[in-house]
Amino acid sequence: MIVNYNYLNQEFSNPNEIIGEWKKLIKSTDFTLGKYVNKFEYKFSKFIGSKYCVSTNNGTDALILCLKALNIQPGDEIITVVNTFYATVGAIVSVGAVPVFCDCDDRYQIDIDDVKRKITKKTKAIIPVHWGGASPDMYKIMKIAKLNKIKVIEDACMGIGASLKGKSPGTFGDISAFSMHPLKSLNAMGDAGAVVTNNKKLYNWLIRYRNHGMINRDTISMWGVNNRMQPLQSIVGLWGLKKIKKVINIRNKNASYYDKKLKKLSKFIKVPRRIKGFKETFALYMVLCRDRNKLKKYLEKNKIEVKIHYPKALNNQPAFKKFNSKRNKHKFKNSDYQAKTLLTLPVHQFISRKQQDYLIQCMYKFYKKNEF
Repeated sequence: MIVNYNYLNQEFSNPNEIIGEWKKLIKSTDFTLGKYVNKFEYKFSKFIGSKYCVSTNNGTDALILCLKALNIQPGDEIITVVNTFYATVGAIVSVGAVPVFCDCDDRYQIDIDDVKRKITKKTKAIIPVHWGGASPDMYKIMKIAKLNKIKVIEDACMGIGASLKGKSPGTFGDISAFSMHPLKSLNAMGDAGAVVTNNKKLYNWLIRYRNHGMINRDTISMWGVNNRMQPLQSIVGLWGLKKIKKVINIRNKNASYYDKKLKKLSKFIKVPRRIKGFKETFALYMVLCRDRNKLKKYLEKNKIEVKIHYPKALNNQPAFKKFNSKRNKHKFKNSDYQAKTLLTLPVHQFISRKQQDYLIQCMYKFYKKNEF
């Protein structure tokens, strides 16, 4: 039996509705911003529960825009988690700011106690990451930020469709970034992103800056850039928004099934804690596995596609050396351990129960065979 990790051929197996809208777009020649982009921004802001949405080329652009909108300056310190994707820190570095890293906890989320330890007078913002589609305790993070008078930028790139006691990722901080990369819970056919905020002043700045600083066709009020979402992708995003709740519900059912079945392997596999009232997107379903590398090879030999997110955290990347100062000398015990043991299983909406059972049985056989 084959168990694929990549599901995009199934996701877009019947793109007639998308193509139909693309044909309308082509006839309209509304190729730069326009009604489709406006409609996506309106629908997305409503779905997330935010007043304003500014769509972007991708999630990385969204993060950079967030930092620029808050006037983050060269030398400012930004606290974030060390086990995130490169884009989180790449965005910080791109505006000249200094990333200050925290370790992660047993749920792969930013260690909130470590956040407290890392705050100094130079700290201008915290970027908590909703890693894997799960969420850190944003209620605690916002209290810390308020107490220390620092800004919060949510990296909610994997958080579309999640909730924390009924409240969406991206609605806690001052400003937040989302991604619609194919690996995320809401897929574009390529790259797309969005920034959301409840601050009208930030919104007004964002819509001008991401479009060259233009007020109208003939006038610019600032030197901006081109971070616009393509109308073709906004149509794909609108299509995905129609079914996102169903997708997240299926993924949660699949994840719950794994959680239940993998308990029998608790001697070898550690499933992360699930917090009551926190709904995940399961952009990534991650567990910690004994003898991870051998298990991965065994599963792949049995035609089961699995991934590692990631075998090297940022503190072990060559680019980290530039920021390996006293502020980042701290040992990242949890992140380092997880990088050696973490395995990501396919949990997408197209995996069948039969495929899940096959995957689980292979894991059972692997550990029984090796007799640890």
